[in-house]
Amino acid sequence: MDADVIVVGAGLSGLVAAREAYRAGLRTIILDQEGPQDLGGQAWWSFGGLFLVDSPEQRRLGVKDSFELAWQDWQGSAQWDRFDGDQPDDGWASRWGRAYVEWAAGGKREWLRELGIELTPMVGWAERGDLTATGHGNSVPRFHVAWGTGTGVVAPFIAAAHEAVESGLTMIKHRHRVDELITENGAVVGVRGTLLAPATGDRGASSNREATGDFELRANAVIVASGGIGGNHDLVRQHWPERLGSAPREMVTGVPAYVDGRMIDITADAGARLVNQDRMWHYTEGIKNWYPVWPGHAIRVLPGPSPLWLDALGRRLPAPGLPGHDTLGTLKLLRTLPGLEAHDHSWFIVSSRIAAKEFALSGSEQNPDLTHRDKKLLMKTRLGKGAPGPVQAFIDRGVDFVTADSVAELVAKMNDLTDEPLLDPAAVAEVVRARDAEFENSFSKDAQAMSVHNSRRYLGDRLTRTTKPHKLLDPSAGPLVGIKLHVLTRKTLGGVQTDLSSRALGPDGSPVPGLYAVGEVAGFGGGGVHGYNALEGTFLGGCLFSGRAAGRSVAGL
Repeated sequence: MDADVIVVGAGLSGLVAAREAYRAGLRTIILDQEGPQDLGGQAWWSFGGLFLVDSPEQRRLGVKDSFELAWQDWQGSAQWDRFDGDQPDDGWASRWGRAYVEWAAGGKREWLRELGIELTPMVGWAERGDLTATGHGNSVPRFHVAWGTGTGVVAPFIAAAHEAVESGLTMIKHRHRVDELITENGAVVGVRGTLLAPATGDRGASSNREATGDFELRANAVIVASGGIGGNHDLVRQHWPERLGSAPREMVTGVPAYVDGRMIDITADAGARLVNQDRMWHYTEGIKNWYPVWPGHAIRVLPGPSPLWLDALGRRLPAPGLPGHDTLGTLKLLRTLPGLEAHDHSWFIVSSRIAAKEFALSGSEQNPDLTHRDKKLLMKTRLGKGAPGPVQAFIDRGVDFVTADSVAELVAKMNDLTDEPLLDPAAVAEVVRARDAEFENSFSKDAQAMSVHNSRRYLGDRLTRTTKPHKLLDPSAGPLVGIKLHVLTRKTLGGVQTDLSSRALGPDGSPVPGLYAVGEVAGFGGGGVHGYNALEGTFLGGCLFSGRAAGRSVAGL
């Protein structure tokens, strides 16, 4: 044997598993098809959100949370419904969901603290849901942001990997692409693959696929931590579910190209069972990056509740298509409402005042105050006047942004961004007028207006995420800003079915000896811990939880 454990993938879940193996004294080899500049994977680029329940940060902001409420929300969002047969697709997924919420309400925060991962004092209210008590969404704010954003979450595990290498217990082999899991007598005993030519580009940039040789390595256990399909639009379209309508002809990409999904079928070829591959998570607020790193590189706008959301034809989206509420519910509307099948975009219209306070951008590189732990800059950007620098850069340079002093001028510029003029200025002006009329009072029958007022009752949102309600046509709040929004590919919610030890399960439900799967390749655990929907702050957490389980299982803990 070349090692006790082989970890395929040097992203967050793989590094978490490798850390547990190192702490147990196991000889470990970490393989990754990218170069050392990409150690930490796509988590490095993330906003660093972490789902926690009944935390001190929540309580300081007046949020009353509990395991019971969080589990109600999780079940209402997951909507697991595949329990037929001897080996139901959602059998282990639902158990993973319960275990994860228990961890988020229990030992997760202390474990993060022991790792040196610190949390900012603000708690965001992400994915507010479908406006029902027992349906999808977070009843209360639970989105805790780590100091350092995604880089701060990944950093302790990168440091642990370097320490393990220095100790002689761990080797990291970059540019090693796994093409096959070796099986003997029904057990996985190693990997075979291709050596790729060195790549020295920037983090996240596409690398060459020039083959320079091959390799074979053997170990008692193989942990597959290779990520999902978000960078592979062909696979996204292949697994696109009918319930969301037709797949867009054009999508933008929220993850590097190496998130290609190759290892999913390779793992299945070794005997693992794949489930729930039609479950996926794509955002509808994607904007093309004016300074792209990877092909089709896009950023997600994380909106507050106030933007006016129009479909490609200029019609206001009905509930639950409200900003920050129901990601997949909105995606379904945009792919199934009459007349929209041929169009892949939608629009935000906001005042400059709304853009300044309510637009956050996903990504560590888009949040320098949090990423660099600059508290002075944080106070200036989050509590000061004007848009944060990265947001203003998109308004000034982004190809999806236009500004104007009147609705007619704004619509003309918006029409210039599409192949044909789909928006009627008079019709859009009437939608804006109707929306503004609902903000004459501090109460309203309009679902979005009610959401804005509700948001202002939460201290965290009132301070940093929700402007004082006002009319879009208020001259003091201008100019108007129009943003063309695209479907942005991101997360895989199904994959290899695993038990609570992250052991990969075969078609008969028994573990495949020697094989583990963690992170996105396992649907973040069990082949679908999130079910049909996610509550946000749960993707990094799923990598942490499943990687930790695999590492401890391999170590016999």
